[in-house]
Amino acid sequence: MDKILIIEDEELIREELKTLLSNAGYLVEAAEEFGNVAELVGALAPDLILLDVNLPGRDGYHLCADIRSFSDTPILFLTGRDTSMDELYALTIGGDDYITKPYNVPILLARIKLLLKRGKRGEQAELPEYKGMRLSLAAGTLSFGGREAELTKTELKLMYYLFTHAGEIVPRLDLVEFLWDSQIHIDDNTLSVNMMRIREKLCALGAGNLIQTKRGMGYKI
Repeated sequence: MDKILIIEDEELIREELKTLLSNAGYLVEAAEEFGNVAELVGALAPDLILLDVNLPGRDGYHLCADIRSFSDTPILFLTGRDTSMDELYALTIGGDDYITKPYNVPILLARIKLLLKRGKRGEQAELPEYKGMRLSLAAGTLSFGGREAELTKTELKLMYYLFTHAGEIVPRLDLVEFLWDSQIHIDDNTLSVNMMRIREKLCALGAGNLIQTKRGMGYKI
């Protein structure tokens, strides 16, 4: 069972998160004192950390840097700080993801699931090969049969979501919400255009049938 450590000083939010994550099947620990957070991380060895920015004493940014000095545990910032500079700084100092409050529960759970999958792979550069297709997050490319296609940021995130839900039907609304929450502004028409462009690139690679459209339901690979 994956263990998640919550570092959040607002008791109401902390208890809400503990209940939510416990009900989702995770083993949950929560810091209630914030003077020895790095030591707590070392002692508990969590699989993922939910980290607020506004904390008593050292803020979440400094704590993230402290944790990164000895641990590669995925860190998801969950905070009310909602500027692009806050997000950029959090990711620059070692955060793996950034979600602002109030959070969307399905999106939060999906992002936690993705980070935990990344952590188990021991790297974040590539996803496992699927049906002969390889998606490289580091290079932003799709590879198949010795050929390679470059993806835009939006295309990369769409394929990332489909790859991490391989074998499942992914509703269009889930893709739209995932990209909106990733600060990529997209609507249903834009989604259709991006899917069309991805399919063109897949056809050029000789894998035009990788993405199936399930009419009235969504997409599946």
